[in-house]
Amino acid sequence: MSLLMHTLHVDLGERSYPVYIGRDLLLDPQLLRQHVSGSQVVIVSNDTVAPLYVERVRAALGECALLSEVVLPDGEQYKTLETFAGIFDRVMADNHNRSTTFVAVGGGVVGDITGFAAACYQRGVNFIQVPTTLLAQVDSSVGGKTAVNHPLGKNMIGAFYQPSAVLIDINTLHTLPARELSAGLAEVVKYGLICDEPFYRWLQQQMPRLMAREEAALAEAIERSCSNKARVVAADEREGGIRAILNLGHTFGHAIEAAQGYGKWLHGEAVATGMLLAMELSARRGNIDAREVAQLGEMLRGMHLPVTAPADMTAQDFLSYMARDKKVIDGRMRLVLLDAIGAAAIVDDVSEMELVALLEGASHPL
Repeated sequence: MSLLMHTLHVDLGERSYPVYIGRDLLLDPQLLRQHVSGSQVVIVSNDTVAPLYVERVRAALGECALLSEVVLPDGEQYKTLETFAGIFDRVMADNHNRSTTFVAVGGGVVGDITGFAAACYQRGVNFIQVPTTLLAQVDSSVGGKTAVNHPLGKNMIGAFYQPSAVLIDINTLHTLPARELSAGLAEVVKYGLICDEPFYRWLQQQMPRLMAREEAALAEAIERSCSNKARVVAADEREGGIRAILNLGHTFGHAIEAAQGYGKWLHGEAVATGMLLAMELSARRGNIDAREVAQLGEMLRGMHLPVTAPADMTAQDFLSYMARDKKVIDGRMRLVLLDAIGAAAIVDDVSEMELVALLEGASHPL
């Protein structure tokens, strides 16, 4: 029997949608089926997740006039235009029309590619997010950012396109590898740092329970994270302003992912190091106490996350990739820093000298 613990709403007017959080939700046919717009469905997953959960999704969908399945290769390195185009090969061969619903079952890569495909197929069809990794549950499944990578930059080709629902079954975390769990928790920590200081203090105390996958702690962390993201997205859907605070650590992290080759570092791992660099820069600017930087580093180490940049990345390597970041506007690099724990700020006045001084020591413990 399913247990619906929380229902959140992303308030975007006619594009509003619910986020369901609970246990065994994939076994509840009412929950998923009500958000299918027609009688045609395309399930998109990957070759790791599909054997675990696609059968449950298929059963929850019930009878469909046309049901197709697309199984992608697993990994960030496959988040490409070539993989993206392969989805269309299948749905067009199977004659899906504009009333079809795309259902993304997997982590952030599956969700991003499926959402982008849904945004493009016949100029936009319905889609549902069923995230099965912690990172996707607390971050990429909520908010409507969809994209694929380019060798020169992460998520550079995509669209803002909202799902009709997000269904988070915390039972899927039981099959999640420990490394993926830690990567997801990095994004959870981000929410506390940028806009919810009480949540950050709670995480400092509760991290052992989260690492042990205690159900009540995970449900609370997911709900608080999604609630924070929903609030920010509702205020700024297309990242014209405040939504950019969700990118704390991401400009540094995306540079690491691109420079190392997509898939070598998990997204959450790169973000963890990026957040620590952003915290250190905030401290150097006198905004936060250096003790907070040390405490974050200690917590990330306890989460088995990297706290130093790759040894083979120079400051110039970072700057080269960061210059291509989506947040660069009119040649000015925008970074997310902290004015205090729980209070993020978007700045565009960080000099190259400051960045070089920071990044020259990035491969050593801060």
